[in-house]
Amino acid sequence: MSFKIGIIGLPNVGKSTLFKALTKNLVDIANYPFTTIEPNVGIVKVPDERLEKIAKISKSARIVPTIIEFVDIAGLVKGAAQGEGLGNQFLSHIREVDAIAEVVRVFPAKGGSASGGEDITHVYNTIDPKRDIEVVNTELILADLETVQKRIAKLEKEVRGMDKEAKRKLEIIGKIKNILEEGKLAKELKLNDEEYESVKDLQLLTWKPAVYVYNIKDKISKSSALGDNTVELDIKIEEELSEMPDEEAKELGMESNLDQLIKKAYEILNLITFFTIVGTKETRAWTIKKGSTAPQAGGVVHSDFEEKFIRAEVINWAKLLEAGSWIRARELGWLRTEGKEYVVQDGDVIEFKI
Repeated sequence: MSFKIGIIGLPNVGKSTLFKALTKNLVDIANYPFTTIEPNVGIVKVPDERLEKIAKISKSARIVPTIIEFVDIAGLVKGAAQGEGLGNQFLSHIREVDAIAEVVRVFPAKGGSASGGEDITHVYNTIDPKRDIEVVNTELILADLETVQKRIAKLEKEVRGMDKEAKRKLEIIGKIKNILEEGKLAKELKLNDEEYESVKDLQLLTWKPAVYVYNIKDKISKSSALGDNTVELDIKIEEELSEMPDEEAKELGMESNLDQLIKKAYEILNLITFFTIVGTKETRAWTIKKGSTAPQAGGVVHSDFEEKFIRAEVINWAKLLEAGSWIRARELGWLRTEGKEYVVQDGDVIEFKI
């Protein structure tokens, strides 16, 4: 199971440079808006030191990490929802991802201005992170309002035909419309599970979880107002590190902070990791939504493990390390037998029985 994070933001804030650093893929980076027309997609492994430790005691020949996909989406500008820039083309790319990583420029160019020096010109000529976030949010809100208004028109016709389900959906979508018209994101409206399920096919952009990537320069431009879903990265340094041999980086005392973003993306998507061991052949990490049952987790490995699930043998990764091997853990009675109702926990090592 793979999840997609869309890298968005205004033009010239460091989106494609971040993508390159994350994926170590060469992409078209240039100092002008709309360089990125088709979204680049890169697969990034989720850093997890537990996987290496489990593989070591299992003497596995192959280690397979879990992954997240990052999608480099071209810059949004004011008016995108009305077709400005490359407009709705980009908004449709955002609609296809599971979460958003919005790059926000905090660093100035040389001399402290937003232009000149390094020739990295801000599309609005001034550095104002709060304004930039509001510009992007406004475009997403306007796009969602268009989606909602189209659905309301359709539902109103169905209501006139005495469709009770349409009436219920219309009431929920009316609440969403109101909050969007207030300039707020749809996710700020608290819907219960039943309400959300009935209208989730709207695929609203402002429902998507988001992490804000503050693109700083050294320590000069660090922000003093960081929220829970915010990370700070010197993206230019991250690009340089991605092109540098590990040994050289160590000698220079340089260390990447990209893991912070990858882990934060994992967190905002409400994901956890479990592990499987196939003898000495393979140790693998798997991604699932928090709250998944054992059969649902098994289905990620192979459809048979969900459809024909009987039970699972489970142990926490740290307890397995303490035992020293799967066989020893069984001898100690530390393997738990769990059934269909078991909710998988982060760090579980599981063997599925069918």
